[in-house]
Amino acid sequence: MAKKEVKTNAVRILERYKISFETMTYECDEFVDGIHIADKLNLPHELVYKTIVTTGKSKMHYVFVLPIEKEIDFKKAAKSVGEKSLEMLPLKDLIQLTGYVRGGCTSIGMKKQFPTIIDQTALSFSQIIVSGGKLGLQLKLSPLDLSKIAHAEFFDIIFHTEV
Repeated sequence: MAKKEVKTNAVRILERYKISFETMTYECDEFVDGIHIADKLNLPHELVYKTIVTTGKSKMHYVFVLPIEKEIDFKKAAKSVGEKSLEMLPLKDLIQLTGYVRGGCTSIGMKKQFPTIIDQTALSFSQIIVSGGKLGLQLKLSPLDLSKIAHAEFFDIIFHTEV
């Protein structure tokens, strides 16, 4: 008997708002980073984005979506949300705060809507790939649709290496 597909909050929200998206699945029982996921699904690394949750000096939480091969520039990210400084949310707090596990965290459908920033590189692509809200599920959608559904803005939030 075929296993019933379990819909995540992210998928339900995209369907409810009639946002065009594709799902991609892969076998996964524990956290693997975005680069391994991209390789497993034969996806170009530049199209795959990760979601990071942070806490500001004000104790407010912020969500950042950036390319899997890049590092967040905490100074730029803090400036983008009007904070003096940011730090990563402790992993032990992720599920309780967002409703998502590490490796399955997405900016769509968290328990609460947090200010969200997508790195501006996403605007270079017609579609990007983000986590679908659980391990083993990725979503492919327009960065503009992601921005609309996650109430996100675009800013430069990554370190740029000098060539």
